[in-house]
Amino acid sequence: MKPVAIIGGGIAGLTAAYELSKNGWPVEVFEKNQELGGQAGTFVLGGARLERFYHHIFTNDRHIIALIEELGLSSLLQWREPATAMFWQGKTFPFASPLDLLRFEPLGFLQRIRLGIVALFLMRYNNWRRLESVTAEQWVRRWAGSAVYETIWGPLLRGKFGSSAGQVSMTWLWGKIHLRGSSRGKSMQRERLGYLDGSFQVLVDELRARIEQSGGAVRTGVPVERLVTDGDQIIGVQIAGQVEPFERVVATVPSFAFLRMVPNLDDAYAARLRNVNYQAAVCLVLEMDHSLSPIYWLNIADRRLPFVGVIEHTNFIPMDIYHGSRVLYITNYLSASDSFYSMSKEELIQHYLPYLHHINPAFNPGWVRQAWLFRDDAGQPIFTTNFSQQVPDYRTPIKGLYLANTTQIYPEDRGMNYSVRLGEKVSRIVMADVQ
Repeated sequence: MKPVAIIGGGIAGLTAAYELSKNGWPVEVFEKNQELGGQAGTFVLGGARLERFYHHIFTNDRHIIALIEELGLSSLLQWREPATAMFWQGKTFPFASPLDLLRFEPLGFLQRIRLGIVALFLMRYNNWRRLESVTAEQWVRRWAGSAVYETIWGPLLRGKFGSSAGQVSMTWLWGKIHLRGSSRGKSMQRERLGYLDGSFQVLVDELRARIEQSGGAVRTGVPVERLVTDGDQIIGVQIAGQVEPFERVVATVPSFAFLRMVPNLDDAYAARLRNVNYQAAVCLVLEMDHSLSPIYWLNIADRRLPFVGVIEHTNFIPMDIYHGSRVLYITNYLSASDSFYSMSKEELIQHYLPYLHHINPAFNPGWVRQAWLFRDDAGQPIFTTNFSQQVPDYRTPIKGLYLANTTQIYPEDRGMNYSVRLGEKVSRIVMADVQ
């Protein structure tokens, strides 16, 4: 049996390679970066590994939890109940439970009741297809009211999707609320979030080890330039100008990258990929001497601040792991053409840090020991109305060539759990096609 090429060493690619290899299929993983993990990749801070982009899992993330168990890593999975809040008009409001919604002072009492009813409805509602033909703005304004939209969801949608906020399908917002609600169970207890002792790098390393133990190869620092075809059949991958032969290739890359790799795609399939737009992700990570706030996840609905979220990782994971340092993520989503996306680390620090005074008036830039800046062109697919009609098939029109990326996670939002599901699903399809 000839090897299957896996393009991309993120969670989806590694899961696909692991599933194939454990079923006796030889695989070769090609990752353009020197390190594996994709958006879950890590760097060293305070002597420990830390994700470049903040990560956690929910109690109902069954695919990744099952994979962690299968790999013998369950003893490393820790569950905690960190604080979540909303920052609005210069104030921080708890925002972790239905009771918090009822106490949300920026809205009037009847508006809070309406918000709570709508949130509970979406947590229980399962027919997302009935929501995808309407935008989140239209649906929320109709059922929760314009005040709720302008105070909560409008600022968050604009912060996440920029000028495309008004085009985002209600199905996307349903997915966010439904996932968070179902993770609390029927009793609606406080939300519990999971994290691996040693970071999610532990999962990445174990997947690589299992692949290699099964005879597979994992090659990092090896960008694939082109996927080579002969008519409607894949015949190999081009690396450094040389073609390496493969009869089957699984690409776990964004749609725009796949289009560059395979310029001769069928017009109808290519059109689905071209119709997808992405928001880029920018994440500034600060190692600090002091805590900014007691909140782990702070959603920024106050659009005077130039970022959408402040995640204080060490309000979730003990700071002694990082030699006593506090760890703060400042996150933003932008068009890749936005001037902020191309800013240097120093420019972004200069622009962001003054706004941290709004969250904590005592904040001093001298608290910052070190800073790191990470970017990703494909941070978030923009799920517009009726997006299910645009989702590309895992099987491309080219025989032996498969695509698995975050657009196929729809209607759920991106996340490691769904990357595991992607890898599992595409590996089953590959195996089924040769039986």
